[in-house]
Amino acid sequence: MTDANMYVQDPNPQGGLPVVLLHGLGATSSCWGYQVPALVAAGMRPVAPDLPGFGQSPFTGRRWNVRYVTRQLVETLSARLDGHKAVVAGISMGGVFALQLAVDYPEMVESLVLVNTFACLRPRRWNDLRYLLIRFVKASLMGAPAQTEMVAQRLFPGPEQEEMRQIFLSQAAQSDRRVYRAAMRTLALIDLRRSLPTIRAKTLVVSGARDNTVGLVVQEELAERIPGARRTIISNAGHAVIAEQPDLFNQALLDFLVE
Repeated sequence: MTDANMYVQDPNPQGGLPVVLLHGLGATSSCWGYQVPALVAAGMRPVAPDLPGFGQSPFTGRRWNVRYVTRQLVETLSARLDGHKAVVAGISMGGVFALQLAVDYPEMVESLVLVNTFACLRPRRWNDLRYLLIRFVKASLMGAPAQTEMVAQRLFPGPEQEEMRQIFLSQAAQSDRRVYRAAMRTLALIDLRRSLPTIRAKTLVVSGARDNTVGLVVQEELAERIPGARRTIISNAGHAVIAEQPDLFNQALLDFLVE
């Protein structure tokens, strides 16, 4: 379905607790393909939008940034959820939007699930900085497709992960190239750390033990700064934990939601 200019997956509109699922950079709402059926089976209502400029959602504004897109997201969710609070789950870039929602619109957020994400992405090691710089240069000079190949290989390095690698590339190919570059710039500069202590929503921080995109120290600080936040680390999983270890992730998610 489409709300205004935002495409939204809403397969169980009569379900109970709404769970908003926000995707990462270059991905689309379909990246939650392992979670949506599990949430529906549990009687909940997964709501997964394509953020503006990704997937089937065009971006028609002048300047893409987190706060502006969050306002668009609020308009879409307010109309669809009829004022009800929702659990908001976000992975990587999606987690940044989840944080912005909790900070700016706390009345909409029942609880937070933050997956391999950050409030401030400041590389602590040279290798991490080098990786991000190469991504930005490739995206700026050669276009988004040039650097998504590198990202896909980093996310899914194993030969047994070829199918997941190709799925990611097919999703990334749907991205607006201007938005992709703008998103990289915005995420590199954002700093929500001072706002974290104001969050009152119950929060779960989920980390893949082998995440090589967002450092575990960064995620640990995120959990420490949000009052009462708890943390779960999923072994044998990297940045794409929702696809690499869907059963373990879904169990952690559902355990948190049914409390």
